[in-house]
Amino acid sequence: MSTQTTYPATEVAAPRLTRRQRARLSLGVQYALGIAVIGLLAFMTDWATFSAAFLRFDILERMLPRVILIGLVNTIIYAALAFIFAFVVGLLLAVMRLSSVAAYRWFAGAYVEFFRGVPALVVLFMVAYGIPNAFPGFQFPGDKYGMVMVGLGITAAAYMAETFRAGIQAVPKGQLEAARTLGMSHTRTMATIVIPQAFRVVIPPLTNEMILLVKDSSLVYVLGVTAAQYELTKFAQDFLNRSVNATPLIVAALCYLAITLPLSGLVRKLEARYAKAR
Repeated sequence: MSTQTTYPATEVAAPRLTRRQRARLSLGVQYALGIAVIGLLAFMTDWATFSAAFLRFDILERMLPRVILIGLVNTIIYAALAFIFAFVVGLLLAVMRLSSVAAYRWFAGAYVEFFRGVPALVVLFMVAYGIPNAFPGFQFPGDKYGMVMVGLGITAAAYMAETFRAGIQAVPKGQLEAARTLGMSHTRTMATIVIPQAFRVVIPPLTNEMILLVKDSSLVYVLGVTAAQYELTKFAQDFLNRSVNATPLIVAALCYLAITLPLSGLVRKLEARYAKAR
């Protein structure tokens, strides 16, 4: 009589996912949920009502081409002028904050803390109307353009000063000491060795500051500008009051994106290039 030995069945363990597979699965689930939410919102939206309130193409036709030739161009001019002013003043303040002279450090520190704590709208208003009242007969070069350059630039300079200071301090001290041992003066060392290297570090944050100035140009309305001096927000507000429709605001937002998106892309490229160089 033969006997047959039986063995207990063994369970085959399911293969475990690798870390990369789990990451892909998680990303796929997130994408699926995002698409589902967007699809649900698109399905529930009353597109007829939404289009009538925000996407009136007849209003867009009336805005063109002045929204570009006046609003967009003036916005770029205001931001560029303020950036140039802030760049020069901010660099000077950064050097003063790092100076061995206590009075320079105190003045630059007080300037930075004050103008970083006061709203840009208040500074712009006080510069535009306070300076002419304090100095009778004084006129800004370029009228409103000069007011905007100084008014927005003063606030931006406080932020740029800190950016420049961080960039200068990022340069190895050994290079400064080596230049001094070769007989170079402190001013020449800063101008020819330290500051040029600091620029490579501060270009990305300075580009971000330019983006902020583009948006801050919307504060120009407090100066009572003429129609030829309108920036994007004021231009859109004027059409909004006449059309009683939000389409001008959407057009202005798209114009702002036409300026800021390329600048944002430039920041990413500069940051990637700087990280690669390191």
